[in-house]
Amino acid sequence: MQNDDLLEWGPALVTGVEAIDEQHKMLVDMLNEANLRMRSHIDRSVTEDIVRDLMSYALYHFETEEELMLDHGYSQGSPEDASKHLSEHRDFSRTVGSVQQDLIAGKPITREALLGFLNNWLVNHIMHTDKRLAAFLKGSQGGSA
Repeated sequence: MQNDDLLEWGPALVTGVEAIDEQHKMLVDMLNEANLRMRSHIDRSVTEDIVRDLMSYALYHFETEEELMLDHGYSQGSPEDASKHLSEHRDFSRTVGSVQQDLIAGKPITREALLGFLNNWLVNHIMHTDKRLAAFLKGSQGGSA
């Protein structure tokens, strides 16, 4: 990750499900803000704040997606995709939780490692996993998810 790499919100990241897209845009904005904050000042406190805030919002977002999955029968209609989706959420939470514990224990993480992981995870999750969910949701509501 270079110093000026910011995620750009655009059509490639849009799923077509308004609630999901609004939250994804917020996550992109939060990651870009974290990137800017960590350029000018990086210390354990700043990093802990960024990780905590991103984790909190990510968990809120995961709840939204998982409620939509439950409400629309995703695990019955597309069991492999639903299982993979939930697994990705849990793996992300474990990884970020581990980063939080490392920070508390005094083990630093570089800006590049943290933002590289978060940016790559979010983009890959949206492009592959969330778009499959969105297609299912739009199909289950006759295209009006």
